[in-house]
Parts: sequence; structure tokens; C-alpha cells
Amino acid sequence: MPLRVECPPGACVCEREKVLADPAADQRPLLITRQQEQKLIDRIGRIDSHADLRHVQSLIHKNTGAELRIAPGPNEVRTVRGILVVLEERPGLCKKLRQSVPAAIRRRLAERPEIAWAILDEQGLFGAG
Repeated sequence: MPLRVECPPGACVCEREKVLADPAADQRPLLITRQQEQKLIDRIGRIDSHADLRHVQSLIHKNTGAELRIAPGPNEVRTVRGILVVLEERPGLCKKLRQSVPAAIRRRLAERPEIAWAILDEQGLFGAG
């Protein structure tokens, strides 16, 4: 399977060499090429419901081994920026991917506020549950 092209020296802290050197290391993050990253960003742009968002979260975990956490921030949430979206660091996971996925999720939440409301309602904001 093709591996992601190595980032320029000093541009990324993905520890690619460490993952390649260890045969027991999880190499799933290295399998996300730039083309697959773009497909993922396009897929995030098509999220149409809270359930679909959770499905994409599970796909990201399955394909990279990294957890995508989406939750209300510790302070008052007035905009989409108040929702924490973090793709955890994993050896082999490119810094660019860790930045582009949360940015794409935030863009989609701004476009579809009902998904952001569902995230807030998971914590009982609107009294459901």
C-alpha cells in the first residue's frame, strides 16, 4: 500500500521514521495519503447529521487509530469556535491532517448549525435526556 509522502524536514513532527523503523508500530496513519486526506475533507464537507458526524468519527478512528474528539468547550459556547474539535496526536499522523480535519469539521458545523446543537444537546443543554 502507498505511504504518505514524507513532509519537508522540520515542517512536521509526525515521527514517520520511528513508525517505519518499528515493525510492531501501528502504520495506519502513514497510509493516509494526500489524496485520501482530500477525500476525507470532502467527506466531512458532506456531513448532514449528527449521526453522520459520529459515523465519520468512527471511520477516522478505524483508518488512523487516532481519536477525533468533538465536545463543548469548558467555557460558554457562543459560536462554533466554542466547540472543541481535536484529532489526537499519533506517531505517523501528519501535522497537516491533524489541523485540516478539525478545520473542516468546524466549517461544516458553521454551515449546519443543527449538528452543533446536537453536540451541545448531548450534554443535556436543551433538557433532552
